[in-house]
Amino acid sequence: MSAALMESLSARDLMTREVVCVPPSMPVSSLARLLAERGFSAVPVAGNDGRLLGIVTELDLIRRLAGAEDRRPGLLHRLLGNRDRDAERYAQVHGMLAEDVMTRDLITVDEDTSAEHIAHIMEERGIRRVPVLRGDRLVGIVSRADLLQALLVPPAKLGVGAEDERIRDAVLREIREQPWADTVFTFVSVENGMVEFQGFARSPAVRRGLQAIAHRVEGVRGVVDNMQDGIPQNALY
Repeated sequence: MSAALMESLSARDLMTREVVCVPPSMPVSSLARLLAERGFSAVPVAGNDGRLLGIVTELDLIRRLAGAEDRRPGLLHRLLGNRDRDAERYAQVHGMLAEDVMTRDLITVDEDTSAEHIAHIMEERGIRRVPVLRGDRLVGIVSRADLLQALLVPPAKLGVGAEDERIRDAVLREIREQPWADTVFTFVSVENGMVEFQGFARSPAVRRGLQAIAHRVEGVRGVVDNMQDGIPQNALY
């Protein structure tokens, strides 16, 4: 894909719209279970009005384990240390709710932010995802995987219409709900109602399951299976 074509894509084209949010009062134990059971690496925290408050990542939860080895501050640290920073660290390590452990200083983009600029932000800041806001409301998330998938999609398939986009969202939503589906290795594109699977399939049964998912979605005209057999060795889960 040319750089010019990649730049023509925006967060609106790339973002995942079906985003699971949690309230700030959700217990940390429930958060850990949610991330583990759903295979999420992060989850946004939002208020009752839909306003984005923060995001809880795997690193935020791992920080709690690392914090168990924090040394008690000595006299010099008590005198010269940053009280606000130390208090924030204590809340993140010992807090019991999402609002205690979440990352508050977020880097966000709007729907018109170009894919090129999003990639630059991720590289420069060393982050894996950026929330997409409309005003102060969360409307989606663009991850590194979304950017990589855009690179894999042939240029002719980037002008996805609203109906094709609806079909793709429905297929992906069902795939994420199925524990047997290897979501990391499954890539979906839709053109004129034709669903195409790319990536890797663990077994013929998984192939059949994916095709069944696609055929169930209203408006699908056919399914093309271009997946390769087996999961790559040394694959990261």
